[in-house]
Amino acid sequence: MSQDRILYTKPSITALEVQYATDAAANGWGEHCYDYLNRFEREFAAWMGVPHAIATSSCTGAMHMGLAALDIGAGDEVILADTNWIATVAPIVHVGATPVFVDVLIDSWCIDPQAVRAAITPRTKAIVATHLYGNLCALDELAALAEQHGLALIEDAAEAIGSVYHGRRAGASARFGVFSFHGTKTMTTGEGGMFVTSDADLYERVLTLSNHGRKRGETKQFWPSEVGFKYKMSNLQAALGCAQLSRIDELVRRKREVFQHYQQRLQPYVDKGVLAINPEAANTQNGYWMPTVVFASATGITRERLQQAFKTEDIDARVFFSPLSSTPSFSPVATNTLAYDLPHRAINLPSYHDLTEPQIARVVACLLSVLPD
Repeated sequence: MSQDRILYTKPSITALEVQYATDAAANGWGEHCYDYLNRFEREFAAWMGVPHAIATSSCTGAMHMGLAALDIGAGDEVILADTNWIATVAPIVHVGATPVFVDVLIDSWCIDPQAVRAAITPRTKAIVATHLYGNLCALDELAALAEQHGLALIEDAAEAIGSVYHGRRAGASARFGVFSFHGTKTMTTGEGGMFVTSDADLYERVLTLSNHGRKRGETKQFWPSEVGFKYKMSNLQAALGCAQLSRIDELVRRKREVFQHYQQRLQPYVDKGVLAINPEAANTQNGYWMPTVVFASATGITRERLQQAFKTEDIDARVFFSPLSSTPSFSPVATNTLAYDLPHRAINLPSYHDLTEPQIARVVACLLSVLPD
């Protein structure tokens, strides 16, 4: 194994990010302690095409505050895809609500609107649409269900920066949307997230909750009107975010280029039904945060076999999400057959911004080496 190790992801950091972060560290104090934070929120909202954005310490925190602001709590149910990371369901549990796990679609691996319809009860208060790996949920169908039943539609766009649904950026079409800027994401602040909404009242509610329950414009010093949260992003992180956001088109474009290199090599196998890769439906754009391959059941390819092949070639292998209902904190939902089946024959592929064509070719060669002759 003389070749260099291929990581599955790493951020794209340039002199600009260093410059902004250095300025924030040197000068972002006192009256300037929120300069980059305010700028980041303002510029992110403008890029999204929404009026309101609140930068947070994590996407999980953004989701937690959004649910709390909608007064979702004990006795309420929130429907979400079983194929998900724990960060999506944790805030539902934190507010005391009951998560209801449903199955996913075969093509996008995102939440199945028909499964959502069947799961709605009088206790249902919200639907969480997680745009998995950059793939887009069927937002029109989900929005229609939400409107019909008086539910809040929430977009978990943690993995979907750069994805666009029918002319609107992922995260912009629901009651609120949330984003992650974890170090693995297309754009990063190290750790961090963002809450976005077009609902002015909801924005004010979350803004109050985000500052320990202190309302904007409160004249009494240290006077909270309620018990809130402390999920504020630091000015230092926001400085990094401002630099990354100024490069967002470049960052998304490169993610799409990396995927297209994979697609060019894998399309013959897609056409033969050997495997499936991230889809891009008509009138959408996939940000392709995480290129993913799902082998057909008939191939007999397993996750363990893929992991071993990647380990042998010194390539990082990231596994497809296990269903949340299979984890120790929840009870299995046997009817979510796709959510339970997909992880056993899938793998995420390396996709960082400076991944080279020879490295991509090496990943693909390793991937295809598991197929029978």
